[in-house]
Amino acid sequence: MNELRLILLSVMGTGVLALIYAFIRAAQVRRAETGDERMEQISGFIREGAMAFLRREYTAISLFVVVVAVLLAAANWTRGTSLVAVSFVVGASCSGLAGFFGMRIATLANVRATAAARTSIARALGVAFTGGSVLGMCVVGLGVLGLSVLLLIYTHTFGVTEAIIQNKVLAILAGFSLGASSIALFARVGGGIYTKAADVGADLVGKVEAGIPEDDPRNPAAIADAVGDNVGDVAGMGADLFESYVGAILGGMILGIPFAVSVGSTETISYVLLPLVLAGVGIVVSILATLFVRTSEDGNPQMALNLGIGSSVVIMTLVAYFVIDRVVDQAAGAIFGAMLLGLFAGLFIAWVTEYYTAITRKPAQALAAQSLTGAATTIIAGLALGMQSTTIPILILAGAMVGAFQLAGLYGIAMAGLGMLCTVGVQLAVDAYGPIADNAGGIAEMSGLPPEVRERTDKLDAVGNTTAAIGKGFAIGSAALTALALFSAYRTQAQLDSLNLLDPRVLAGVFVGGMIPFLFSSMALKAVGDAAGEMIEEVRRQFKEIPGLMEGTADADYARCVDISTAAAIRRMILPGLLAISTPVVCGFIGRDVLGGLLVGVTVTGVLLALFMANAGGAWDNAKKFIEAGALGGKGSEPHKAAVVGDTVGDPFKDTAGPSLNILIKLMSVVSVVIAPLLIP
Repeated sequence: MNELRLILLSVMGTGVLALIYAFIRAAQVRRAETGDERMEQISGFIREGAMAFLRREYTAISLFVVVVAVLLAAANWTRGTSLVAVSFVVGASCSGLAGFFGMRIATLANVRATAAARTSIARALGVAFTGGSVLGMCVVGLGVLGLSVLLLIYTHTFGVTEAIIQNKVLAILAGFSLGASSIALFARVGGGIYTKAADVGADLVGKVEAGIPEDDPRNPAAIADAVGDNVGDVAGMGADLFESYVGAILGGMILGIPFAVSVGSTETISYVLLPLVLAGVGIVVSILATLFVRTSEDGNPQMALNLGIGSSVVIMTLVAYFVIDRVVDQAAGAIFGAMLLGLFAGLFIAWVTEYYTAITRKPAQALAAQSLTGAATTIIAGLALGMQSTTIPILILAGAMVGAFQLAGLYGIAMAGLGMLCTVGVQLAVDAYGPIADNAGGIAEMSGLPPEVRERTDKLDAVGNTTAAIGKGFAIGSAALTALALFSAYRTQAQLDSLNLLDPRVLAGVFVGGMIPFLFSSMALKAVGDAAGEMIEEVRRQFKEIPGLMEGTADADYARCVDISTAAAIRRMILPGLLAISTPVVCGFIGRDVLGGLLVGVTVTGVLLALFMANAGGAWDNAKKFIEAGALGGKGSEPHKAAVVGDTVGDPFKDTAGPSLNILIKLMSVVSVVIAPLLIP
């Protein structure tokens, strides 16, 4: 018990360290120069809109959290595991806090990055990345701290025997992951609907119809578009990877005892603790890796960010074996090998994603060339590219799964998923850099700063588009491994030995599961289309009815557009969320094996569809930016208009439906883990 407490206190210390580092980085952002009064005013509009959306979204979600917590407590009361409701609330709260703090600093960093870009691209990169690192450190810090504190409390309350930890403590702790998953789904879907409603409205009416530049202050949807970058790619991405992170840790913890028994270990509890310990080590590695992100004035920002991610992989590889060997008494080499497979699978998937979506690579440039013959060929080529791009990542994931299983069984698959996510602190810092750089460019445009400032921010933004696409590929890959680990954890908790695919009930579950990602995506895409329609009508109305708006002598009604996106997102995020949560519950009470089939189907089609939509959307976006950089006629040309249409189709693919599927498959898996004890006859 004393050794257990010491380990948990050490892990808690790394969580506290991450939060302290986040506080230090936030203070660095606050001290940076903010620019002139006009820049501060525009940044204030963005910050006010973002925080207003988050307040309304969290108010709506809090009602859901209360209802589900009561239901969880009631359903588990007779089993003595009603504390799962407490875990659920704590998990939801930690996820919400990470998103709140991350977005708060991101909306302070954007104008400071713009101010820095007036004189130096290197300083602007530093400010944007520093702002992004606050989100990364909050996510890993709150995730590790929340899990370790709850585990310490529950083991002290119930005891530390194998049976108690496996059947009671971990079953209760699963509620933490369920809370994180629930917040993540609503944050991703709601944020995605918000940002793409604004983006589509701003692009189709502003760029295509009115012929004004992106982020032009005359565009009524410009502020809503900038707000959307934060609610979608800061709060939404943060919640997404927070949920993946804690899901991977929890999946490994649940599978730890069965694996320890299978290898004849006498220290079974250490295998439960190992995922937490590795996550704690990953925090320290991520902090060190952030110090490598820097560039010279004539340097390559992409190389600077890649150096941060690459250094985290190298450092983690060097220290992981010694940590594993110190914690467990058997199979340390096999566990280390499985973890490395996940770590490098994530890196390879990121490279493949970068190849298919980067503005400097052949696929995106070839896609841009399709715009010479119109919007239709652009869309067809983008769909083909997205479909093709699923091939290599799936082969990498399949190889990692098989290799990890051969090394350490189901526990090895869980450790591969954790390996992909153990340095997520620096990966998420790079992801959050993107929307900050994007906002910085918008503020430069709306503030009327000299063209060279916008050129600097555009360079940073182009890199941000690539890092965002890489982040989405990384998130999808980790989702696949995490979902498989959670599926294995469900089998353990539900005492389900095998699935018979010749059983019509199981096969029906597979087909229903395979259908769910398509139905879910249709809901998300339709929500964006409906909300964008409202936005388009409002932008057209303002151009028509506000005298002097197009001439720049009158101000647009930005608040009205912000309100349209906010109301649409809150209203339309509910139904997809209920679909994800209710389907496994219904199937579970039909039969444990039926639910197993459902999870197989939703994981396979969910991962494929997510990869397809994320990569197609990213390629369409950078094909447009390739033309805007001066190729094929540049801005305002017919190819540019066709590319804007393609990008508009791709926007809800890559920022709403695609990334939400990551959470869908993990949420359905973790719901299954939580209800599994209730399904045993």
